[in-house]
Amino acid sequence: MKTTDITPPVDPVEDRPEVVKTRAAPVKARSGKGGVLNVFSHAILVIWAIMVVLPLLWAVMTSFKDDNAIFSSPWSLPDKLHFDNWSRAWSQAHMSDYFGNTLIVVGFSLAGTLVLGSMAAYVLARFEFPGNRFIYFLFVGGMSFPVMLALVPLFYVLNNMQLLNTLPGLILVYIAYSLPFTVFFLTSFFRTLPTSIAEAAFVDGASHTRTFFQIMLPMAKPGLVSVGIFNFLGQWNQYMLPTVLNTDPDRKVLSQGLVELATSQGYKGDWSGLFAGLVMAMLPVLAAYIIFQRQVVQGLTAGALK
Repeated sequence: MKTTDITPPVDPVEDRPEVVKTRAAPVKARSGKGGVLNVFSHAILVIWAIMVVLPLLWAVMTSFKDDNAIFSSPWSLPDKLHFDNWSRAWSQAHMSDYFGNTLIVVGFSLAGTLVLGSMAAYVLARFEFPGNRFIYFLFVGGMSFPVMLALVPLFYVLNNMQLLNTLPGLILVYIAYSLPFTVFFLTSFFRTLPTSIAEAAFVDGASHTRTFFQIMLPMAKPGLVSVGIFNFLGQWNQYMLPTVLNTDPDRKVLSQGLVELATSQGYKGDWSGLFAGLVMAMLPVLAAYIIFQRQVVQGLTAGALK
């Protein structure tokens, strides 16, 4: 029996080298262009990181120097760590009182904002009723309303309610100030959650309240963490509202205390204590973002990953 050789079929594309070269050229061009773009974007990010990190490191470094070293060698490392700057700012400059008032105000206002905002957002996202979109756009419009225009009405409203120069009055104002963004953010987030789980809970006999607090709210944890971080940053650094609505020296918050410390130390020359107080006010914000950084990213991208 005679065996015949079987010749494999010839690929017409491989048989034409000029076609292969023509097709490979755009790939090289795209890869080269992408490499240049990546280098440029990384360079911009490195420059931005240096611009952000260097002032923070300089403030921390300066808080451990004495006043002579701050002016004689501002960019050098401290020859000795002066921890008395921190103790002096904490006790003599009353930073401990300002810190405690700020924790009370921000803690209660943040909890109230998340509870009320999540309830309103859940209703607007899950239930259809007359005026649903109108109420939603009212909250959206509240985001664009300048807070400066509301200072005088808020002053008289709190004064008539006997809440002026009190921490509860400031807490209520912070909640009202933060609700528009919270409702806007969480409404979009609740719309991305699956409805089948809530429907199964209703079939099993769960009420709307139980379904919300035990099922839907835990599922919305990434969104709650994200909007909670944003509200925490805004409320912790708020200065205009407490300056107008809280003038009692015993109830001042941290932002007011820093301004008062800067004004008084400008005459006394205690710049080391001022920088120590500045770092004290800055550390909780940095710690909160570093701890919940991953949850913030998950909450921001949850809607896109649906």
